[in-house]
Amino acid sequence: MSNNKDISNHYLHGSLLKAIESALPKLGKTTDTVTIEDLALIDEFHIGGRQATENLLNQLNFSNKEHLLDIGCGLGGASRYTSNKYSNRVTGIDLTAEYIETGNVLSQWLNLDKKVNLHQGSALSMPFQDKTFDGAFILHVGMNIEDKTQLFKEIYRVLKPGSLLGIYDIMRNGDGELIYPVPWAANKKNSYVATPSQYKQALEKAGFEVTKENNRRNFALNFFEALKRKTKAAGGPPPLGLHTLMQESTAVKLNNMIDNIVEGYIAPVEIIANKT
Repeated sequence: MSNNKDISNHYLHGSLLKAIESALPKLGKTTDTVTIEDLALIDEFHIGGRQATENLLNQLNFSNKEHLLDIGCGLGGASRYTSNKYSNRVTGIDLTAEYIETGNVLSQWLNLDKKVNLHQGSALSMPFQDKTFDGAFILHVGMNIEDKTQLFKEIYRVLKPGSLLGIYDIMRNGDGELIYPVPWAANKKNSYVATPSQYKQALEKAGFEVTKENNRRNFALNFFEALKRKTKAAGGPPPLGLHTLMQESTAVKLNNMIDNIVEGYIAPVEIIANKT
């Protein structure tokens, strides 16, 4: 991953666990009573949140006996959701140490730490043995990775033959200069948004067979419109949410991302691939 320190620093909060703990009383919860649903709005840092995670997982049809890999897992929200709903053992890896440290504590709060293990590290050089995992997924990660061929080669290495890889990333949808900052980058220096065709070429070069592609632009626009209505009706954002992660830059980053989608520059896209 290019410029790992800059990318990790972009996501650095500084006191993220404390911020989450401080919000719990506003939800009427404690670390002993908080649920996976209470954490959903902060736990899944991608367009559509839990709904998008469910849509991707429903296409992958993982069995509960499979050991799964969550690449670029962030706080581990998708890992915990998958393990909680489908009883899978899930391993996550992310570049940002604070996310991993916080995510492992959240797993303890939810009594999921025996089945969900989060590790700090680069997706381009993972500390896992060959053919370890039965399946994998990526949720809004590739925008920070320039060498996507190496990314998919490394994922291919750690997957067993016949495994499925589900990708849900923000991809190039058309020409035009992106407006920054956005949630994944303050400027274009560490932003590596690629087209679906470039993703598919990198996947096939790594050895995968691409079986499905699905542009989720309309889903994204509908999601943000519903989120705006809900926030306005509630008189402001909930105690926990993306604003907890991005702090004072939240509105600017989200509005720029929405504008980029509206203008047709980018869109969230699903790609399903199989390790043959």
